[in-house]
Amino acid sequence: MRDSSYAYIDHLKRVLDEFPHFHFERLIEVLLRAYHKEQHIFVMGNGGSAATASHWVADLNKGCCMDHKKKFRMMSLSDNISSMLAYANDLSFEGIFVEQLKNFFVPGDVVIGISGSGNSKNVLNAIDYANMHGGITVGLCGFSGGQLGRSVQVPILARVTDMQIVEDIHMVVVHMTMQLLNKELRGIHGLEKQKEQRLAIAL
Repeated sequence: MRDSSYAYIDHLKRVLDEFPHFHFERLIEVLLRAYHKEQHIFVMGNGGSAATASHWVADLNKGCCMDHKKKFRMMSLSDNISSMLAYANDLSFEGIFVEQLKNFFVPGDVVIGISGSGNSKNVLNAIDYANMHGGITVGLCGFSGGQLGRSVQVPILARVTDMQIVEDIHMVVVHMTMQLLNKELRGIHGLEKQKEQRLAIAL
C-alpha cells in the first residue's frame, strides 16, 4: 500500500515538471482581460471535469472578488441540471452546453472546455460555436490533447495517460489561477484606493 502512494505521487511530480507554463500565463492574461472588460467566462465538463468547473467558478467569483466591487462573471454550463436534461431529452446530449451558450454568449466572451480525453463531443460543440462567433477559447485536457487541444486558442495540456492525474493537474490550474488572480486584483484595487485617498486629500 505504501509503495502505491509513493508511486502515484512520483508520477504526479513528473507530470508537474512538464507543466505548460507559457500557456498558463496566457490563460491568466485571458482571464484578467475578461475581468477588466466585464466579459463572461463560461466553463464546462463532464463527470469529474464538471466538478472541476464548479470549483473554478466558486474560486473566481467568490474567492477572488469577495472584497472588490467589480466581480468575475463566470458560469459553469455543467451546473444547470434542468437545462441540461431538457436539451439532452429534446435534442441530444451533444448539445447540452452549446445550446445554453447561445442564450448568453457575446463576442469576446471566454469559453473554457475541460475534458480529460480532449474528445468530449458536447464540450467540442460549444468550443466550435465560440470560435465561430468571436470568442476566446481555452481547453484543459490530458492524454495527447485530443480534438480539444487542437481546437482551442489556449490549450493547457496534462500530458499523461492517467485520468486521475490529468484531473489532479486541472485542479492545480484552478487553484493557481485563483491565487494569482487574487494577488493581481489586490494590487490593482490597492492602487485605486491610494489614488482615491490622494484625490480626497487634494480636494
